[in-house]
Amino acid sequence: MTQIIHCPTCRAPVEWSERARWRPFCSERCKLIDLGAWLKEENTIPGIELPEELLEEFKDEEPRR
Repeated sequence: MTQIIHCPTCRAPVEWSERARWRPFCSERCKLIDLGAWLKEENTIPGIELPEELLEEFKDEEPRR
């Protein structure tokens, strides 16, 4: 049985299968609209503001690879 989900952009039904090329989106257009929202920071993941002293502590560290 194939699961039906709703496109996060336009809410159209989308079959969750290998045949659904743009899943979870219904189309490339909806996928690009969502990407644009992330790039314009309209979509964000909530976080907490770090205290300045904690930011300073990690400022001089070498980035992990």
